[in-house]
Amino acid sequence: MSGHSKWSTIKHQKGAADAKRGVLFTKISRELAIAVKNGGGSDPDMNFHLRLVLDKAKSANMPQDSIARAVKRGSGEGAEGETLEEITYEGYGPGGGAILLQALTTNRNRTASDVRSAFSRGGGNLGESGCVAWNFDYLGVIGLEMTDTERGEELTMIAIDAGADDVKLEDEYLEIFTAIDQLQNVQKVLADEGVPPEAGQFSMVPKTIIALDDKQQEQTLRLLDTLEDLDDVQKAYTNADFSVEVLERYGSA
Repeated sequence: MSGHSKWSTIKHQKGAADAKRGVLFTKISRELAIAVKNGGGSDPDMNFHLRLVLDKAKSANMPQDSIARAVKRGSGEGAEGETLEEITYEGYGPGGGAILLQALTTNRNRTASDVRSAFSRGGGNLGESGCVAWNFDYLGVIGLEMTDTERGEELTMIAIDAGADDVKLEDEYLEIFTAIDQLQNVQKVLADEGVPPEAGQFSMVPKTIIALDDKQQEQTLRLLDTLEDLDDVQKAYTNADFSVEVLERYGSA
Protein backbone atom coordinates (compact mmCIF):
# COMPACT_ATOMS: atom_id res chain seq x y z
CA MET A 1 0.00 0.00 0.00
CA SER A 2 2.97 2.32 0.44
CA GLY A 3 3.10 2.80 -3.30
CA HIS A 4 -0.35 4.35 -3.20
CA SER A 5 0.59 6.52 -0.24
CA LYS A 6 3.66 7.92 -1.89
CA TRP A 7 1.81 8.46 -5.17
CA SER A 8 -0.80 10.50 -3.26
CA THR A 9 1.97 12.48 -1.58
CA ILE A 10 3.61 13.27 -4.91
CA LYS A 11 0.27 14.37 -6.33
CA HIS A 12 -0.27 16.65 -3.34
CA GLN A 13 3.19 18.17 -3.64
CA LYS A 14 2.86 18.69 -7.38
CA GLY A 15 -0.59 20.15 -6.93
CA ALA A 16 0.61 22.61 -4.32
CA ALA A 17 3.27 23.89 -6.71
CA ASP A 18 1.09 23.72 -9.82
CA ALA A 19 1.09 26.92 -11.86
CA LYS A 20 -2.42 26.14 -13.11
CA ARG A 21 -4.05 27.30 -9.90
CA GLY A 22 -7.32 28.05 -11.70
CA VAL A 23 -7.80 24.39 -12.57
CA LEU A 24 -7.16 23.32 -8.98
CA PHE A 25 -9.56 25.93 -7.63
CA THR A 26 -12.25 24.88 -10.12
CA LYS A 27 -12.01 21.29 -8.90
CA ILE A 28 -12.21 22.33 -5.26
CA SER A 29 -15.12 24.68 -6.02
CA ARG A 30 -17.09 21.84 -7.54
CA GLU A 31 -16.28 19.57 -4.62
CA LEU A 32 -17.43 22.26 -2.19
CA ALA A 33 -20.72 22.65 -4.05
CA ILE A 34 -21.38 18.90 -4.04
CA ALA A 35 -20.42 18.61 -0.37
CA VAL A 36 -23.03 21.25 0.48
CA LYS A 37 -25.66 19.77 -1.82
CA ASN A 38 -25.25 16.15 -0.68
CA GLY A 39 -23.85 16.48 2.82
CA GLY A 40 -26.42 18.38 4.82
CA GLY A 41 -26.03 22.09 4.24
CA SER A 42 -23.47 24.86 4.42
CA ASP A 43 -22.55 24.66 8.10
CA PRO A 44 -19.21 22.80 8.42
CA ASP A 45 -20.00 21.99 12.06
CA MET A 46 -22.96 19.93 10.83
CA ASN A 47 -21.49 18.77 7.50
CA PHE A 48 -18.22 16.91 7.99
CA HIS A 49 -17.66 16.34 4.26
CA LEU A 50 -17.83 20.10 3.73
CA ARG A 51 -15.33 20.64 6.53
CA LEU A 52 -12.87 18.25 4.84
CA VAL A 53 -13.14 20.13 1.55
CA LEU A 54 -12.82 23.49 3.29
CA ASP A 55 -9.59 22.26 4.89
CA LYS A 56 -8.36 21.32 1.42
CA ALA A 57 -9.33 24.74 0.05
CA LYS A 58 -7.51 26.57 2.84
CA SER A 59 -4.43 24.38 2.41
CA ALA A 60 -4.40 25.32 -1.30
CA ASN A 61 -4.72 29.03 -0.39
CA MET A 62 -7.99 29.30 -2.26
CA PRO A 63 -9.46 32.84 -2.04
CA GLN A 64 -12.26 33.25 0.50
CA ASP A 65 -14.63 34.82 -2.03
CA SER A 66 -14.23 31.81 -4.31
CA ILE A 67 -14.96 29.48 -1.40
CA ALA A 68 -18.07 31.48 -0.51
CA ARG A 69 -19.37 31.39 -4.11
CA ALA A 70 -18.92 27.62 -4.29
CA VAL A 71 -20.76 27.07 -1.02
CA LYS A 72 -23.63 29.30 -2.22
CA ARG A 73 -23.80 27.37 -5.46
CA GLY A 74 -24.17 24.13 -3.56
CA SER A 75 -26.97 25.55 -1.43
CA GLY A 76 -28.83 26.83 -4.49
CA GLU A 77 -27.94 30.50 -4.07
CA GLY A 78 -26.47 32.35 -7.01
CA ALA A 79 -26.99 29.37 -9.31
CA GLU A 80 -25.36 29.72 -12.69
CA GLY A 81 -27.87 27.68 -14.65
CA GLU A 82 -25.64 24.60 -14.87
CA THR A 83 -26.15 21.47 -12.81
CA LEU A 84 -23.18 19.46 -11.61
CA GLU A 85 -23.49 15.72 -12.20
CA GLU A 86 -21.46 13.10 -10.34
CA ILE A 87 -20.14 10.32 -12.60
CA THR A 88 -17.82 7.38 -11.95
CA TYR A 89 -15.64 6.00 -14.75
CA GLU A 90 -13.84 2.66 -14.61
CA GLY A 91 -11.08 1.17 -16.71
CA TYR A 92 -7.64 -0.37 -16.90
CA GLY A 93 -4.18 1.10 -17.22
CA PRO A 94 -1.09 -0.28 -18.98
CA GLY A 95 -0.37 -3.71 -17.52
CA GLY A 96 -3.94 -4.22 -16.30
CA GLY A 97 -4.09 -2.04 -13.19
CA ALA A 98 -7.64 -1.04 -12.23
CA ILE A 99 -8.44 2.68 -12.48
CA LEU A 100 -11.47 4.33 -10.88
CA LEU A 101 -12.32 7.97 -11.60
CA GLN A 102 -14.67 10.33 -9.79
CA ALA A 103 -15.89 13.18 -12.00
CA LEU A 104 -18.08 16.24 -11.56
CA THR A 105 -19.36 17.68 -14.82
CA THR A 106 -21.91 19.95 -16.41
CA ASN A 107 -21.63 18.06 -19.71
CA ARG A 108 -21.66 14.26 -19.54
CA ASN A 109 -20.88 13.78 -23.25
CA ARG A 110 -17.82 16.07 -23.13
CA THR A 111 -16.42 14.35 -20.07
CA ALA A 112 -16.94 10.84 -21.44
CA SER A 113 -15.16 11.81 -24.66
CA ASP A 114 -12.22 13.36 -22.79
CA VAL A 115 -11.85 10.37 -20.47
CA ARG A 116 -12.05 7.84 -23.32
CA SER A 117 -9.45 9.77 -25.31
CA ALA A 118 -7.08 10.00 -22.32
CA PHE A 119 -7.31 6.25 -21.69
CA SER A 120 -6.64 5.50 -25.35
CA ARG A 121 -3.64 7.84 -25.64
CA GLY A 122 -2.19 6.56 -22.36
CA GLY A 123 -2.24 2.89 -23.31
CA GLY A 124 -5.26 2.01 -21.16
CA ASN A 125 -8.88 1.06 -21.77
CA LEU A 126 -12.13 2.61 -20.56
CA GLY A 127 -14.31 -0.20 -19.22
CA GLU A 128 -17.95 -0.84 -18.43
CA SER A 129 -19.64 0.32 -15.24
CA GLY A 130 -18.82 -2.08 -12.41
CA CYS A 131 -15.75 -3.64 -14.02
CA VAL A 132 -13.34 -2.51 -11.27
CA ALA A 133 -15.44 -0.76 -8.60
CA TRP A 134 -15.89 -4.04 -6.73
CA ASN A 135 -12.17 -3.96 -5.89
CA PHE A 136 -12.39 -0.66 -3.94
CA ASP A 137 -13.74 0.23 -0.50
CA TYR A 138 -14.96 3.73 0.39
CA LEU A 139 -13.02 4.66 3.54
CA GLY A 140 -11.71 7.54 5.58
CA VAL A 141 -7.95 7.93 5.14
CA ILE A 142 -5.43 10.07 6.99
CA GLY A 143 -1.96 10.19 5.37
CA LEU A 144 1.22 11.65 6.82
CA GLU A 145 4.89 11.66 5.93
CA MET A 146 6.57 10.15 8.98
CA THR A 147 10.37 10.04 9.21
CA ASP A 148 10.24 9.45 12.98
CA THR A 149 9.35 5.77 13.38
CA GLU A 150 8.84 6.05 17.13
CA ARG A 151 6.41 8.93 16.64
CA GLY A 152 4.66 6.97 13.91
CA GLU A 153 4.15 4.02 16.23
CA GLU A 154 2.81 6.35 18.92
CA LEU A 155 0.28 7.86 16.51
CA THR A 156 -0.65 4.35 15.37
CA MET A 157 -1.75 3.38 18.87
CA ILE A 158 -3.59 6.68 19.38
CA ALA A 159 -5.46 6.23 16.08
CA ILE A 160 -6.48 2.65 16.90
CA ASP A 161 -7.72 3.68 20.35
CA ALA A 162 -9.74 6.47 18.66
CA GLY A 163 -11.51 4.03 16.35
CA ALA A 164 -9.26 3.46 13.32
CA ASP A 165 -9.73 0.11 11.58
CA ASP A 166 -6.22 -0.26 10.22
CA VAL A 167 -2.88 1.58 10.26
CA LYS A 168 0.14 1.13 8.00
CA LEU A 169 3.59 2.60 8.65
CA GLU A 170 5.90 1.94 5.69
CA ASP A 171 8.66 3.77 3.84
CA GLU A 172 8.40 6.87 6.05
CA TYR A 173 4.67 7.20 5.45
CA LEU A 174 1.84 6.69 7.94
CA GLU A 175 -1.58 5.77 6.60
CA ILE A 176 -4.63 5.48 8.86
CA PHE A 177 -7.85 3.85 7.63
CA THR A 178 -11.27 4.34 9.20
CA ALA A 179 -14.91 3.66 8.49
CA ILE A 180 -16.55 6.70 6.90
CA ASP A 181 -18.48 7.51 10.08
CA GLN A 182 -15.34 7.23 12.24
CA LEU A 183 -13.03 9.58 10.32
CA GLN A 184 -14.25 12.71 12.09
CA ASN A 185 -13.66 11.25 15.56
CA VAL A 186 -10.20 9.90 14.71
CA GLN A 187 -9.27 13.20 13.08
CA LYS A 188 -10.33 15.14 16.18
CA VAL A 189 -8.16 13.00 18.43
CA LEU A 190 -5.16 13.27 16.11
CA ALA A 191 -5.60 17.05 15.82
CA ASP A 192 -4.62 17.25 19.49
CA GLU A 193 -1.40 15.49 18.45
CA GLY A 194 -0.63 18.12 15.82
CA VAL A 195 -1.91 16.22 12.78
CA PRO A 196 -3.12 18.81 10.23
CA PRO A 197 -6.82 18.57 9.26
CA GLU A 198 -6.06 18.51 5.52
CA ALA A 199 -4.35 15.13 6.00
CA GLY A 200 -7.78 13.47 6.20
CA GLN A 201 -10.07 12.62 3.30
CA PHE A 202 -12.66 10.20 2.01
CA SER A 203 -11.01 7.84 -0.46
CA MET A 204 -11.51 4.73 -2.58
CA VAL A 205 -9.00 2.19 -1.24
CA PRO A 206 -8.15 -0.95 -3.28
CA LYS A 207 -8.83 -4.31 -1.65
CA THR A 208 -6.01 -5.96 -3.61
CA ILE A 209 -3.08 -4.51 -5.56
CA ILE A 210 -1.40 -5.59 -8.78
CA ALA A 211 2.34 -5.67 -9.47
CA LEU A 212 3.64 -4.03 -12.66
CA ASP A 213 7.09 -3.82 -14.21
CA ASP A 214 8.92 -0.49 -14.14
CA LYS A 215 7.81 0.57 -17.62
CA GLN A 216 4.17 -0.22 -16.88
CA GLN A 217 4.37 1.66 -13.58
CA GLU A 218 5.69 4.77 -15.31
CA GLN A 219 3.06 4.50 -18.05
CA THR A 220 0.32 4.12 -15.44
CA LEU A 221 1.56 7.15 -13.50
CA ARG A 222 1.53 9.25 -16.67
CA LEU A 223 -1.99 8.06 -17.48
CA LEU A 224 -3.21 8.91 -13.97
CA ASP A 225 -1.67 12.37 -14.28
CA THR A 226 -3.36 12.91 -17.64
CA LEU A 227 -6.71 11.81 -16.27
CA GLU A 228 -6.46 14.01 -13.16
CA ASP A 229 -5.48 16.96 -15.35
CA LEU A 230 -8.88 16.77 -17.06
CA ASP A 231 -11.07 19.62 -15.82
CA ASP A 232 -13.99 17.36 -14.96
CA VAL A 233 -12.06 14.60 -13.17
CA GLN A 234 -11.85 15.19 -9.43
CA LYS A 235 -9.88 12.14 -8.31
CA ALA A 236 -8.23 9.06 -9.82
CA TYR A 237 -7.65 5.84 -7.90
CA THR A 238 -5.76 2.69 -8.87
CA ASN A 239 -4.83 -0.70 -7.48
CA ALA A 240 -1.48 -0.64 -9.31
CA ASP A 241 1.50 -0.88 -6.97
CA PHE A 242 4.42 1.49 -7.45
CA SER A 243 7.97 0.89 -6.28
CA VAL A 244 9.72 3.56 -4.23
CA GLU A 245 12.38 3.85 -6.94
CA VAL A 246 9.89 4.49 -9.74
CA LEU A 247 7.94 6.99 -7.63
CA GLU A 248 11.04 8.93 -6.69
CA ARG A 249 12.21 9.00 -10.29
CA TYR A 250 8.77 10.06 -11.47
CA GLY A 251 8.35 12.66 -8.73
CA SER A 252 11.64 14.36 -9.60
CA ALA A 253 10.92 14.42 -13.33
